[in-house]
Amino acid sequence: MKKRCEWVNLKNELYVSYHDKEWGVPEHNDIKLFEMLVLDGAQAGLSWETVLNKRDNYRKAFDGFDPKKVAEYSDDKEKELLQNAGIIRNKLKIKSAIRNAKVFLEIQNEFGSFGKYLWGFVGFKTIKNKFNSISELPAKTELSDKISIDLKKRGMNFVGSTIIYAYIQAAGLVNDHIKTCFRYEEC
Repeated sequence: MKKRCEWVNLKNELYVSYHDKEWGVPEHNDIKLFEMLVLDGAQAGLSWETVLNKRDNYRKAFDGFDPKKVAEYSDDKEKELLQNAGIIRNKLKIKSAIRNAKVFLEIQNEFGSFGKYLWGFVGFKTIKNKFNSISELPAKTELSDKISIDLKKRGMNFVGSTIIYAYIQAAGLVNDHIKTCFRYEEC
């Protein structure tokens, strides 16, 4: 049996697949980075497993996470999302996704892509941590503080340092697979 990070719920095939194929893989695609940003914001106060189980519903509800479309959402679309039982129906989180889409587009315009902006914080290279157990993983770091502060300054919300640390772990800016996990060397 493959050795995985301790946080993976082995009873949930979707979760196992997420860990084995996505989490910690360096991501540069702006649509995928926007999706991850929205979903990590939606996770605030909830488990990642809850959000992951709703991810396909989010993709449908949020037009494939196209930031141009999301940035144009009307009040009617916002009300429609609040009625969608397939996603987390939190008014502040939905408003945040729309607001963050607008800022995301501004960052794309300024840097050429959101990926260039984000990866610039790590010199375009994954930081490879060497943790032996999930108990060693930080909730936030100086790096996540720095990114969070910059995103907030630009007008985003639901981008606190803890959310951003989860985001940069997922997007592969930091490799936080534990050293004994089979994905550690792969990522």
